[in-house]
Amino acid sequence: MRTERNLTRLDRVFARLDREPERPAHIDVPRMSRHRVALLTGTLAFYLAIVWAVVTTSWLVRFDWQVMFFRPYQQWQGIHWFVDYYVVLGQRGPTAVMVAAWLGWRSWRQHTLRPLLTLGVSLLLLNITVGAAKIGMGRLGPHYATTIGSNEMGLGGDIFPSGHTANAVVTWGILAYLASTPRARRWLSALSAVTALGVGLATVYLGTHWLSDVLLGWAAGLLILLALPWCEPFIASAEVWLFDLRDRWRARKGATAPATPVGSPVLLKPRATAQDEAAARETVGSAARSARAPVYLAPGPHTARSERTPVTPVGSRRPPHSDRVPRGAGASTARPLTGG
Repeated sequence: MRTERNLTRLDRVFARLDREPERPAHIDVPRMSRHRVALLTGTLAFYLAIVWAVVTTSWLVRFDWQVMFFRPYQQWQGIHWFVDYYVVLGQRGPTAVMVAAWLGWRSWRQHTLRPLLTLGVSLLLLNITVGAAKIGMGRLGPHYATTIGSNEMGLGGDIFPSGHTANAVVTWGILAYLASTPRARRWLSALSAVTALGVGLATVYLGTHWLSDVLLGWAAGLLILLALPWCEPFIASAEVWLFDLRDRWRARKGATAPATPVGSPVLLKPRATAQDEAAARETVGSAARSARAPVYLAPGPHTARSERTPVTPVGSRRPPHSDRVPRGAGASTARPLTGG
């Protein structure tokens, strides 16, 4: 009785990877629904409230100073080494390379540039919005604070909002935004939220950011993810333009090459030597002297009968037999008759 082997999870993964790549036409592009608009409005209000609380030196600034004087990196020194590595998940360079490698593989498998273009647009928006806010507010960090209890605004700093936190929200959140199934989107959303939360708290632990910087960084990154559906028409147009540019470049490259009709292979002949040319001239001359060669002669130069290899004695085409006597031989050579 034949039994089929149960496929393991790893076997199913490799079987899925071995399938032919296809363009994901079934994947729905996120749209700007009323639920998303409500989240965007609430996040924007939270963003403005944090900025106002810091500008007016409210209770949030006093809490920032209390956390700074607590010095978490001295209270829990045993996890300092882990936090130093974990905070790398919020740095722009390493995270962008890792996520771009994964999205690039997805783009190649699915024959679409949307994952890479979406990542590029989100990082561009992140650099513009967060960079402008950093330069515009110019807040100093805890290590460079000058006056106890002040908001340290307008002093040439560049830490408000937290770039590490905003980058973690956008870079890891883009994986959830581009997920192909609702279940994957929910799991990736939770994972990216926890990762961004940990990165923000890691910067507070190390003393490189105020707690209000982290809160504003979360809001800044979430605003970019919520506003991405407005950029989808631009992403689609850019993808069509890039594919059209690729097709035109291929067509122009193919036009410069000599056209060879498909299905008519080119026969390569060896270079003729002097002996081959002499033999060819001799063959042409013999063909001109004799309009039609005898049917029993093989094509090629004429050979005399004496030069040919005899097939059998007496010219027969049969193979020679040692027990047979040729015709016309004498009686002395005949086999004796035996009688009984």
